[in-house]
Amino acid sequence: MFEDRISAGLQLAKELAERPMTDPVVLALPRGGAPVALPIAQALHAPMDLILIRKIGMPSNPELAAGALAEGSNPIFNGALLKATGMRPEDFAAQVAQAREENAARRARYLQGRDPIVLERRTVIVVDDGIATGATFMAAHFWLKERKPAQVILAVPVAPPEAVDELRPLVDTLVCLLSPREFWAVGAHYRDFTQTSDDEVMAALAAAPDAGAGKDKTWH
Repeated sequence: MFEDRISAGLQLAKELAERPMTDPVVLALPRGGAPVALPIAQALHAPMDLILIRKIGMPSNPELAAGALAEGSNPIFNGALLKATGMRPEDFAAQVAQAREENAARRARYLQGRDPIVLERRTVIVVDDGIATGATFMAAHFWLKERKPAQVILAVPVAPPEAVDELRPLVDTLVCLLSPREFWAVGAHYRDFTQTSDDEVMAALAAAPDAGAGKDKTWH
């Protein structure tokens, strides 16, 4: 059980501090990943940026994720779900267009014109407050491949064992502090899981080391 997201981030920072990394960058999945990512960025003296991903819901049930869209990428879909429902990717054109608009609006709101950090040949640490199904990170995975980082580390406080097993082959290193067999929801493993606000995301970005902080450094 974690006290809150910042406490979880501090624990992850301890786990990551001794690992070799070249020119690290910390990427948070907002909103909940931002307060977890900040202590990691500070501990590694690494800059922090965001991966903006929106869920693509079923037209009949928007809360049921049929896929996800990372900014600047093509959507990915749950093939098994589409097959079971008889739907095709093109049936989600309206949802995809809305997700693109939401990602663009969030980048403008959170980063206010700041250019994305270049990831090529750098160690990228992707951080969220937890993983339930892994669908969001699947979209992040394809987004990252296009940007050619030297190494990808996925760092989360909690995830179910099946998600850990599914995602581990997609990254160079997966750090998960807690992986209970009886997994109900990410929030069940926090004493304080209050929803992260937009202001908190922006405050975390402002408090992180600047974009040149990790340049030409190898941390051990």
